[in-house]
Amino acid sequence: MKSRFRLIAAVIVMMSVAFVSCKKESTATTTTTTTDDATQFSVQSDDQSRFFGEIDAVANDANIVMESNASFNGRVENVLGTLCNATTVTDTTGSTKKITVTYNGLSCEQNRFVTGVVVLSMAKEMHWKDAGAVLTVAVQNLKITRVKDEKSITINGTKTITNVTGGRLSDLSGNKVITHTITSAGMTVTFDDSTQRTWQVAKQRVFTFSNGIVITTTGTHTDGTVSGISEWGTNRFGNAFVATINQPLVVRQDCKFRLVSGQVTHSVLAATIVVTFGLDATGVATTCPIGSYYFKLVWTSKGGLTKTVIMLY
Repeated sequence: MKSRFRLIAAVIVMMSVAFVSCKKESTATTTTTTTDDATQFSVQSDDQSRFFGEIDAVANDANIVMESNASFNGRVENVLGTLCNATTVTDTTGSTKKITVTYNGLSCEQNRFVTGVVVLSMAKEMHWKDAGAVLTVAVQNLKITRVKDEKSITINGTKTITNVTGGRLSDLSGNKVITHTITSAGMTVTFDDSTQRTWQVAKQRVFTFSNGIVITTTGTHTDGTVSGISEWGTNRFGNAFVATINQPLVVRQDCKFRLVSGQVTHSVLAATIVVTFGLDATGVATTCPIGSYYFKLVWTSKGGLTKTVIMLY
């Protein structure tokens, strides 16, 4: 299970790097947008997907730490794994028990360099395995640098993870279903161009077992007639955006913990950016590939101009 959960973390973070080359074309363009629009749309996709992945990476680390600590978990069996280049300090002396995680080095997957502090806190009488258990996660100057291009983001703020159904991920098998929600009224994101924005988060992760672990992520926020929103706020260009998961994002162990399907829509300016995962090189949905998965990015700008890109991830 230790190696399994590390793979889960790796795949989720892979989602955060999928858009780094979105400006490169892989298919013919039906019509064209302006260069400024194309740049903003691809940067917005990259920023949001990185933030999405890092929020999940923090949640994954929190699960590893919580299920490995008897004070928070109630018992320690079948631990999910250990953290790389991070230290933990537990404090159970007050009415709220805390674990402080300090990062300073490469992730276990060697693709991210992480520094900063995350403080996990919970009511003293509660255990993480309990249905409805609430974990407060305070993120303090968490800087994540992508090894492949040395681009970084820094995250600050507080989010809440709720173990809705109860249960331990280390016990997941058979017909068990474990549901976690992640919410935040405001996480501050500082980009590598020094712009700083505040984003909100509302999503659900459902863990099941079908020939291996399956993770299904959906958005839980609704704004007017738009539902399935997972993140929203103002992008680095100062424009409001909404990211909607309109087809659940699914990661499967029996596909080597790859992101096998799902679709995200980014609404920014007067445009929409639709990204579909789990495709073959022609843009058609596929089953577990021997080789590679592709995503298709389609954006529609003001005036109805569209552009399509199919790329490896």
